[in-house]
Amino acid sequence: MDIATILSSKSCTVNFKAGDKKKAVDALAALAAKSLPGIAPKPIAAALMAREAQGSTGFGDEIAIPHARLADVKEFALFIAHAPKGVEFDSLDKKKVKLFFVILGPEDKPEEHMKILAAISRSLSGTSLKKELMNSGNEEVLVESFLRHCGENHTDNAAVKHKMKLLILILYLDEFLYQIMEYFMEEDIEGATIIDSSGMGRYVSNIPLFATFIGFLNEQKNTSSTILATIPADREEEIIRGIESITGDMDRKQGAMLITLDIGFWKGSMKMM
Repeated sequence: MDIATILSSKSCTVNFKAGDKKKAVDALAALAAKSLPGIAPKPIAAALMAREAQGSTGFGDEIAIPHARLADVKEFALFIAHAPKGVEFDSLDKKKVKLFFVILGPEDKPEEHMKILAAISRSLSGTSLKKELMNSGNEEVLVESFLRHCGENHTDNAAVKHKMKLLILILYLDEFLYQIMEYFMEEDIEGATIIDSSGMGRYVSNIPLFATFIGFLNEQKNTSSTILATIPADREEEIIRGIESITGDMDRKQGAMLITLDIGFWKGSMKMM
């Protein structure tokens, strides 16, 4: 999905103010209602607060992405609010939020919702977009800056069946797993299968010769997660670099191993939904 097509410019603002999180959500809901005819601010605020109850969408670095799904919403709406003085929003890094990206969508389109979240994260990653949005003097400049970056990051390859490779990634550290999953979402790698696995220590310790090492070899570090994913062949090196930005150089550090294989034939997908 091209997130530029769902941006609701009439709800965007460069002068957002709120005294606390509850007031911020109410104010964001009022802005959202401008782009959602027939839907009052109150149910929007309730849906946003219900999502916040699951965990703050203030993900850090002065950015929050409040989002919710509502039964009465038929199409996605996205808008941006810049709060120059910041708003206390229970952010993970405890910083005030200065940029809000608000997403509202239908209840029956969770996959598209996740793609939009990933697309926004990708647009903000390693770009000057955050700085440009914060320096926008008015709503027109804010919208223009966002649309320009969306255009730079958006390519429509839906009709092209790329040559793919099978990526096999074995991870021994849980923190790597969740960071890799976030990276896959940001890079639009649609779906992966994760297999609970273990190192050979679990089995070697049952061999009589190695019985004295049973405690050492059965440590938790011998459990692992094996990820199977299909990736475009022309992005192989780029994706490997992205993975190693999380794991470190796998030739120098332990805890992860990666293999890619050519695929002679493939059909279907490993999308989550």
